[in-house]
Amino acid sequence: MRAAIYRGKGNLEVAEIAVPRVGPSEVRIAVEYCGVCGTDLHDVLDEWGASGSIGGHEWSGRVVEVGSDVLLEIDTLVVGHPGHACGRCKACLASRTNLCEERPTAGLEQPHGAFADYVVIGSDRAVPVPSGVEARAAAYAEPLAVALHALDLAGVDSKHRVMVSGCGPIGAAAVAALVAQGHDGVVVVEPSPLRRDLALRLGATVLEPSDLESPWHPGRAVDEPVDVVIETSGIRTAAESGLAQLVACGRMVLVGTGMDFPRLDSNRIILNELVVTGAYTYGANGIASALDLISSGLLPLDALIEPESVGLDALFDTMVRLRAGEVAGKVLVRP
Repeated sequence: MRAAIYRGKGNLEVAEIAVPRVGPSEVRIAVEYCGVCGTDLHDVLDEWGASGSIGGHEWSGRVVEVGSDVLLEIDTLVVGHPGHACGRCKACLASRTNLCEERPTAGLEQPHGAFADYVVIGSDRAVPVPSGVEARAAAYAEPLAVALHALDLAGVDSKHRVMVSGCGPIGAAAVAALVAQGHDGVVVVEPSPLRRDLALRLGATVLEPSDLESPWHPGRAVDEPVDVVIETSGIRTAAESGLAQLVACGRMVLVGTGMDFPRLDSNRIILNELVVTGAYTYGANGIASALDLISSGLLPLDALIEPESVGLDALFDTMVRLRAGEVAGKVLVRP
């Protein structure tokens, strides 16, 4: 089978490899679509990845082979739930399975992901797709689950004014989910004209980073503060300025990753009793919740997902274009 294999910084090789074997509790899946994630860009373009690894974790596909202990039927459309949860550690017992003590260290594992013709996973990680949801839409479940998890951690309710920093794939998913859930007045801060246009089409009010002000004193608020900031860009200055937009008792959730870490104003956090927290992937029910929202028909998937998919041979160039801001929506690879 063909797969896109990471060989080192900026080096992605499409090569023929052996089809992985299926164990008794595993399933082999023919990949239909796999989204390109910001983590994939970090792995390939920023040297976060482990050499020899195959990326791609936002996928949908059909079961083509099952192990002897598996009850899933052949041709079932599924999406993959990442990772393993031990069920015993403090995080798992607190229903925070995404923080399991046995999870691999991000960037150090050597995954066999879905930038390939086939992927093999444990059957407990294969989530059947609801009837009526097509494979292309189902592949959006993983990034949507990330966005929904961030909104859950933010404790967003209908009275909150929400600012989403960055309208890349996770930011756009957060905006679309908020609008679908009936939130008015969602504000997006985004420098890219393409992504600002996407935010407008999703129903948000759009600002450029230069439109944001920081009060002269950490105890003072801006004229129109927000209750929640969802920071999805991973840009240092975005997190720093986002903190300054919060009302007293506000909350900022950091979702985007980057290597240029922010320096947050601790005086502002203290004087306003602000909460800053991270959001890492999603919990045990994250994929199911995302699939439910997708199947509701409330999401404008035609705006969120790029209309044309790409093959493995075009994957590296697509990553470069995404990094350059030349693409607004979620790009799907069709191996």
